[in-house]
Amino acid sequence: MTAFCSVLLHELKAEARRVALARRETCDPTTGTALTDLILRQAPPPPGAIVAGFWPMGREIDIRPLLHALHERGHPIALPVTPKRGQPLHFRRWLPGDELARGPVGTSQPKPDAEELTPTYLLVPLLAFDRRGHRLGYGAGYYDRTLAALPGATAIGVAYAAQELDEVPAGPDDVPLSAIATPAGLIRPKD
Repeated sequence: MTAFCSVLLHELKAEARRVALARRETCDPTTGTALTDLILRQAPPPPGAIVAGFWPMGREIDIRPLLHALHERGHPIALPVTPKRGQPLHFRRWLPGDELARGPVGTSQPKPDAEELTPTYLLVPLLAFDRRGHRLGYGAGYYDRTLAALPGATAIGVAYAAQELDEVPAGPDDVPLSAIATPAGLIRPKD
């Protein structure tokens, strides 16, 4: 990718983030409860899958009821631990009732003594998505590096329906999602 294309992509993503953040501010995080039934019926993790979720921050959709339901079904649950910039995420086991530690940029993560796990099914936060399965995050590239390091893992984006854009600016390092779950339904990517 040329330097000009890289700068243009960066600018397009910055504008898309601005739009997505404004849209997300109008959404109710508790609508995430609808994702529990949707995921369990239409895109359940396979038996024995280690599921990675996330602890919502700010106005992110709240998937904690889904994490509890998956735990009750016997899935080991992992939450991300944010490493130094430029590295993929790593994951530690989370159990309902566990106290979480404060992580970088307002994240909550398992404490350092929690068991490290490698997920095979990931519930991925995002700012925006499109019907091709592209997602837009906060810009640090953690999930793109993580998904690239976990070939064969299923990655389901979770978001409000209002976070959908006609097209998310995407570059060669942006890894598409397997599907996107919103309270309005499950979206399978179109090429």
